[in-house]
Amino acid sequence: MNYLKIALAKGALFEETLGLLDEVGMDVSELKIDSRKLRLVVDKDKIEYILARPFDVPTFIEYGAADLGIVGKDVLMETKKKVFELLDLNYGKCCFVLAALRKEKNKVEESYRYLGQIRVATKYTNVAEDYFTEKGIQTEIIKLHGSVELAPVVGLAEEIIDLSSTGKTLADNNLVVLDEIARCSARLIANHVSYKIKFKEINGFLDKLKRTKRELR
Repeated sequence: MNYLKIALAKGALFEETLGLLDEVGMDVSELKIDSRKLRLVVDKDKIEYILARPFDVPTFIEYGAADLGIVGKDVLMETKKKVFELLDLNYGKCCFVLAALRKEKNKVEESYRYLGQIRVATKYTNVAEDYFTEKGIQTEIIKLHGSVELAPVVGLAEEIIDLSSTGKTLADNNLVVLDEIARCSARLIANHVSYKIKFKEINGFLDKLKRTKRELR
């Protein structure tokens, strides 16, 4: 069975991903059913779907457990897996931002000038390290798994790096954006070996996506 194996990220992107696949004529009816299945074979389309947590999708792709994957650019930036990024799918848009308390903005900058280091809280430690290394700024990066916006409020860190889509959560916590680090959206990725071996199948799937009305690139 030489079917295409496609890993899909469960969570925030999942419904829009199913909408895109449905739009290009793929049979995703069983995927829309509330199920605990983590693997589904659709013989009609000659595709095997693997449902995984977002941060696991690039791992499946890198090691060849799946040929293709759909996952957010934020995950790709953080995991740094060796995958082939094929297409920006133009949904799930958000932005990595550097933020601090509105009233502390000038104080943070002044503190860095005197102390030579700042504390930054984030779920995305690799993104933070890359950003501050490029800026040549010394930081203490504090790993959090959630509620990152609380860190400046309770004095855990002076700044945060987090994803923002509407800016509402930042505003609700009286945080202001100091810098936009990178814009993110859903991406189609491929395993490097699979792209060579299954070139015809993968490009056939890619062409279907590109023929949609969406602005894909």
